[in-house]
Amino acid sequence: MADEQSAPPVDPTRAAYVYMQVADHLADQIDSGKLNLGARLPGERDLAEEYGVAIGTARRAIQELRDRGLLITLPAKGTFVAQRQAKSIEGGAEGR
Repeated sequence: MADEQSAPPVDPTRAAYVYMQVADHLADQIDSGKLNLGARLPGERDLAEEYGVAIGTARRAIQELRDRGLLITLPAKGTFVAQRQAKSIEGGAEGR
């Protein structure tokens, strides 16, 4: 899931919480369409390994994305993309 061709998504020297860096990277993938509506995310352990973070950090990133309304977790099923991020509306409703 992490894009090897771009900068690493987690930089511990950055002045930002690591879980937010993971959440923001996943949100960017959702927004760009790399993770489509209904796509199942890897489990927390797999995400932690992929991003090189602790399981608790991966868990907190997933919770952050659930709070943003981007993911939904179904017990015993997994975590799925619920929707894309809302873009700022520039004259969208006014022109109708």
